[in-house]
Amino acid sequence: MNQKIEQEIASLQAMTGMELRVRYAEVFGEPARTGHKTWLVKRIAWRLQALAEGDLSERARRRAAELANDADLRLYPPRASQAATVEKQSTTDAERSDSRLPAQGHTLSRLYKGRMLHVRVLPKGFEFEGAVYLSLSAVAKAITGSHTNGYLFFRLLGKGDSP
Repeated sequence: MNQKIEQEIASLQAMTGMELRVRYAEVFGEPARTGHKTWLVKRIAWRLQALAEGDLSERARRRAAELANDADLRLYPPRASQAATVEKQSTTDAERSDSRLPAQGHTLSRLYKGRMLHVRVLPKGFEFEGAVYLSLSAVAKAITGSHTNGYLFFRLLGKGDSP
């Protein structure tokens, strides 16, 4: 690399953010949209090197254009309100229930530390010793005193799982 370019790149480190923005506008011909010093230094250094030693070859430019043309890029993320509306419409109470759970009204039983535990499945939660919990994990935590997966604690296994 040319020594003059090296010195100019080294001097970029000592510049303030405003000086870098001015230099960016000189080199690129348009104002910088950011004041991030590290980013400006890297971009200006790249541009100075490209101007001094030559840019990409025509073959490389064509290949980059081909790759960009093939890419299916989403420019904007989906709107949150539309995604939430679609999700609310597609889930019903029957779809939300876990296939590992017995039907509501049934009782789950488990022997734990010499004591038989009984948990009743409710339409929206689980009843254990007169208290209602929103999840089996909350019931398991109330029993054990530590965070425990409720399905594993009550040995409710999915299809294909072994005990």
